[in-house]
Amino acid sequence: MNPKKLLVCLAALALLPEASHAQRRMEKLDRGVVALRNNATATWVSWRVLGLDAASTTYNLYRSTNGGAAVKVNATPLTVSNYTDTSAPSASAYTYYVRPVVGGVEQAPSIPYTLPANGSFEMAYRIPIRGLPNHSVGFVWVGDLDGDGEYDFVLDRRPSLATDTQKLEAYTRTGTPLWVIDLGPGSLDRDNIEPGPSVVDVGHWDGVTVYDLDGDGRAEVILRSADGVVFGNGTTLSGLGTNAQAISVINGLTGAERARAVIPKDYIADGPMAAHLGIGYLNGTTPSIVAKLKNRVGSGGFNLMVLAYDFAANNSLTQKWKWLRTGALADFHQFRIFDVDRNGTDEVCDGGYVLNGDGTLRYKVGLDNPNVVHGDRFHIGDLNPSRPGLEGFAIQQDNPNKLLYLVYDAATGATIRPHYGENVEDTARGVVADIDPSTPGMEYWSFHGYHRIDTGAVVNSTTPYPNFRIWWDGDVLSETLNDGKVEKWDAVSSGTSRLFTVGSSTSSGVAGRTGDRGAPFFYGDIIGDWREEIISTNADGTQLIICHTKSPTSTRLYTLAHNPAYRMAMTVKGYMQSHQPDYFLGNGMSTPPTPNISYVPLVLQAELNTTVGGGASITNDRAGYTGSGFADFNTTGGYVEWTRVNGAGGGATPLTLRFRFANGSGTNRTGQLTVNGVSQSITFPSTGGWTNWSTLDVNVGLNAGATNTVRLQSNGQGLANIDSLSVP
Repeated sequence: MNPKKLLVCLAALALLPEASHAQRRMEKLDRGVVALRNNATATWVSWRVLGLDAASTTYNLYRSTNGGAAVKVNATPLTVSNYTDTSAPSASAYTYYVRPVVGGVEQAPSIPYTLPANGSFEMAYRIPIRGLPNHSVGFVWVGDLDGDGEYDFVLDRRPSLATDTQKLEAYTRTGTPLWVIDLGPGSLDRDNIEPGPSVVDVGHWDGVTVYDLDGDGRAEVILRSADGVVFGNGTTLSGLGTNAQAISVINGLTGAERARAVIPKDYIADGPMAAHLGIGYLNGTTPSIVAKLKNRVGSGGFNLMVLAYDFAANNSLTQKWKWLRTGALADFHQFRIFDVDRNGTDEVCDGGYVLNGDGTLRYKVGLDNPNVVHGDRFHIGDLNPSRPGLEGFAIQQDNPNKLLYLVYDAATGATIRPHYGENVEDTARGVVADIDPSTPGMEYWSFHGYHRIDTGAVVNSTTPYPNFRIWWDGDVLSETLNDGKVEKWDAVSSGTSRLFTVGSSTSSGVAGRTGDRGAPFFYGDIIGDWREEIISTNADGTQLIICHTKSPTSTRLYTLAHNPAYRMAMTVKGYMQSHQPDYFLGNGMSTPPTPNISYVPLVLQAELNTTVGGGASITNDRAGYTGSGFADFNTTGGYVEWTRVNGAGGGATPLTLRFRFANGSGTNRTGQLTVNGVSQSITFPSTGGWTNWSTLDVNVGLNAGATNTVRLQSNGQGLANIDSLSVP
């Protein structure tokens, strides 16, 4: 087909209504309740509206004072997800939780949040982490490692001494340490262009991401690895060879390696390959790992490889496809994973090109008119809501044609609007955000004034610094974020006002650190309502500081973490960029549609998340199990025990434990079920064969959060084979 006709067809497709498509399986988040003191008598409380909450769902907020009985603090059900409790003197400790109200009936409570007595009034809460001499915190990644529906933290520790190796650590949301991975001798060469084979977080390379790959409700950690890496269970990777590397999938709870795939060696003669890692739903329903890898040919050009992998519960890690760059396709200092044509499957997006979900080249940005070269940053989103489809905005570094930046069609790559300068220029920063309510859609800018998205006209020759946008205060306009400073743009006065500062110990700031290039260690919507949080650390690296707005808002939006585009953006780093959902979020916005997602349940595989003993063992000699095995009770008995089972909000309402089992004995088999020390009999009926699997539901009382211990014990004889435990 003629290239011009193909472009016309692609553009026409981009104008069509969004087609129905399969649902993505995404995290089953809890309510993310957080409470911060406003002053000596008032506390501000915030929580999530979930992606699948009906518009009619309301919320009741409960408060327990100093461990006493909980009382409802709101007179009528709340339609928004934040509340100022004006009857909370700071001398007392408070525990808050919410109950959704559906059809006039209260639902199960959320995981509670406890605010200690006599705490500070700062716009943040702090999580203890271990002090590690001569190591500072670099990037932070988030994911639900323990399955309680709340985000936990993975962080890298940068050594200050050239002889020290890099470390990865994991902590629960409350600061409980989970594991440490030593990245070994391959992490010693921390050159920011050609780093060693297991270096993470150097220059714009990240080398790590975190996500629930196998749909069991617990996140895995994905790591570019090499010989000498010591995993969280003490095992050391070996046998790959000089400069050879692998993608390792790590158990998020234990730090043990679950699976490994060797990175193709197309360019191994030029040394190890640095990596950007992220997650995408390339088939529309389940997540895949995406790795963008690069190394240098001598002191000249660069090799570029993009890989996709699928991981399954049986610990298999399979390369899905490989793409090698040929021709003049410009890569940037990060990549994005976004459904650019809104057909339900993600594309892999770089600043100068986009790959389809099957690894084939979709387009070159600009389609050679203008010619796009390397730039540091680019953005994709619904930047112009009056125009069908999505848009991209990319900046340029020393473009010989004097191109400074351009706006383009995200589905086709066709140029919408180029902007040229008088000279060849390194446009080092660029951002899109709705900061001016007098113009439609978002504005875009670098250092030449900010432009209207619909016409490209310069609205104001003065701009805030073009680093990040953040949703922080109570309206839907964006604030700007740079070097720890959250600022509000005033289009009338052409100036900014400071809302919050990392580095200040005042009531509108915290005494914390910022990261490289004016970036936080992480920022995004990870707790509370739809506004975004900033992660910092204290000076000596013994606390994570989760910075959080205390501004009331009348805007109700589902958590941004349940928007597929935004959640995928949270998995990528590089030179950090602002995250965008797949709808326009700004002044005059429409109510976003319900995301086309389903929640994954917490599934605890018997072979991964248990202790077995007393004669029970893990085996795989019967077909039909899930994961990589099951618990087999021999004729003399035994037990299998799960810890850190999520009880959500706990309380008086029983929750369902679902056991997947097979009993081919021909008769019922009875044992003991013990939950947090309380025992009862449990009977598994015959399933008619050892390869016939069924489920058994038992209602039990559970404590709040991932704090419960569940044990199955035989009565001195064989029991059923146990495949998994889930909490639907």
